[in-house]
Amino acid sequence: MAESNGRAVPEFMRPVVADEPPASARTVAEHAVLALNESMLQLYETSLTKFKQNMRDQVPIILALFTGEGGQMILYRPGREPEYAPPVPIVYQLAKSVGHSTMAIYEIVSPYLSDAYANQLWRAPLEMYRAQHRPALEGLDALDISDDDRCVLRAILQRNLTFMDECLAQGGYSYDEVETYIRGVVPYSAKSIGIGSGAQVGHWMNVIEGWKEQLGADWERTYAVSNSLYIARQNNILYSILVQFMGTETMGDRLLLVETPEFETTPEKMLDVLGRIVADRSLGMVFFRDYFLMDVELLGGGGRAAIEREMAERGKEALLPTLAPFHSNDWPWKTDPAKGTGPARMEDVAAGAVIRPESVG
Repeated sequence: MAESNGRAVPEFMRPVVADEPPASARTVAEHAVLALNESMLQLYETSLTKFKQNMRDQVPIILALFTGEGGQMILYRPGREPEYAPPVPIVYQLAKSVGHSTMAIYEIVSPYLSDAYANQLWRAPLEMYRAQHRPALEGLDALDISDDDRCVLRAILQRNLTFMDECLAQGGYSYDEVETYIRGVVPYSAKSIGIGSGAQVGHWMNVIEGWKEQLGADWERTYAVSNSLYIARQNNILYSILVQFMGTETMGDRLLLVETPEFETTPEKMLDVLGRIVADRSLGMVFFRDYFLMDVELLGGGGRAAIEREMAERGKEALLPTLAPFHSNDWPWKTDPAKGTGPARMEDVAAGAVIRPESVG
């Protein structure tokens, strides 16, 4: 039996009792100091609950959340239950589903382009997806959409079916055949995007316009926050719609765009982020006499100086972003055309143009 302070440790405790040399004074001291930050983070989370409730009690809040159905918007008014806006008309999802179908076929066939005739692993998923296409095509006439929109969706589905039939009949496909098929669908895919975005934008414009009218003078005190995955940050639709009614002067102040690791997040998480940002601004004012300082990485200034110093020691110039004020009403995405190359819109991509990674940079 091992000894613990002069007393034997029972054998049944041996699996869970450490049998190691005593910690050094340095290790004990490190643990004591690090415990301060661990406790701080727990206190930080505890205070957040109160900060969020204080905001809910005093100012209106709009959450604009990304969803596969075209978004979700929620209005939180002080002293009232949350108001959930009606969903985007179903035509958005219909156009999106059909528009994505060509991409789904690409995902099925592209892994086997090098030996599609020899490797038949693509056949089963393609047959399954083809089977789903037939009832979708046959059901288009029953959809409550315009004839013009129906024609666009039909054109995509028919081209998809033709390509899948040819692949299955000949037992394979080449890259040229895949590219020719996709190039033939792209013009209709662009139109399907127009159908979906038109329905989405029109719907949310009406919702925000109505909420602004309801709130009256409180609109000037309203906070709004939207979430975005990396690829949806540029020209973020929900955020851009909010700007139309809140004005560019609210960007980075009462109107915020937050990147999330998934396409979709929860209202609770977004309220957490908003509550922390606003609460930390007061902290920044009390500690550093700047209300917006805490909107940026607190160690950023020191890190910037360290990068410059380290690069100077290596005889090189540090590559760093331009210094900008903590408070900025600039768009929260890239805006300078001079800093990029190539097209900026799908419509700008020349028909038949070849843009490959080796031509960039």
